[in-house]
Amino acid sequence: MAEILLSLTIIGVVAAITLPSLTGNINERTWNTQRKALYARFSQAIALMPALNGYGTLTEDASGSVTEDTAAETFVTDGLAKVLKINNICDSEHLEDCGLPGKITPLAGTVFSFPKTLKDLNPLLTSVVTTDVEDGTNNNPTRTYSMINTKAAAFETANGESIAVYYNPKCISSIYENDLSFTQLLMCANFIYDLNGNKGPNTVGKDIGIITVLYPTDSSVVAPVFHHSDLSGNYDWQSAISACKNLGDEYRLPNKDEVAAMFYNRSLLGNLPNIGYWSSTVYDTNRSWAQGMNTGTRYRQLKTNSRYSVRCIKR
Repeated sequence: MAEILLSLTIIGVVAAITLPSLTGNINERTWNTQRKALYARFSQAIALMPALNGYGTLTEDASGSVTEDTAAETFVTDGLAKVLKINNICDSEHLEDCGLPGKITPLAGTVFSFPKTLKDLNPLLTSVVTTDVEDGTNNNPTRTYSMINTKAAAFETANGESIAVYYNPKCISSIYENDLSFTQLLMCANFIYDLNGNKGPNTVGKDIGIITVLYPTDSSVVAPVFHHSDLSGNYDWQSAISACKNLGDEYRLPNKDEVAAMFYNRSLLGNLPNIGYWSSTVYDTNRSWAQGMNTGTRYRQLKTNSRYSVRCIKR
């Protein structure tokens, strides 16, 4: 009897040690499967929509206060709902009624309230003035960007995901690519999804993630899953490519739209420095695209420039 009790005790101890790890691995696999399925459905839905800009009404008074904002809700009701099965739609003051959590745990930093407006998501999405030069050439003029601070909307899918949408009805198809240009102009819709409603852990990289849509026609739909931190140090472009590969076969350097999505959603990553990041997208033989986090500008940079940061993403 003593031997049986001892064996049961040992089994219990081993189970207590290994069960959380096994449960965590199962959750990770489940989330990855759900994430890929959600991305596939969104990509198909967006491809079926007409131009993504122009939905809803945005009105400001003389003081700049928003007097009417139906943009995000109209984008969902008159756009997405026609190509995607949606069970419930909520306005910005009732996001939790669509199953979204009140708080989010970012990849780094402290827990913060779920953003209810474009400005809450990232203040630089609505207004920025750049007097510094992110590409290091010191030959670019001061540039400004402004956009009405649209309210978020939310909906639940037929598959049980809870999703918030941040919408820019004035998004455009291209930017002036011979100089610093604001990538804010390219973002049509940014989605924060929760794969299991408000059940938890409500953590970015687990049940919380992003899908971003750029360009109103021939849209680019990206859903990067970011590494938990920047790589240490600064890199030239080729070293950045190699450094991501060194993390494992599942990692790579983000393309120019994926690194733009990183800028839009910088609050979800936590504590991103105001510096430039490499993308994998090549401009020509000698240059590739880089993304500034200080003002949201996209610019060409010599591949040999070794002062840029790297945030890898999963394939």
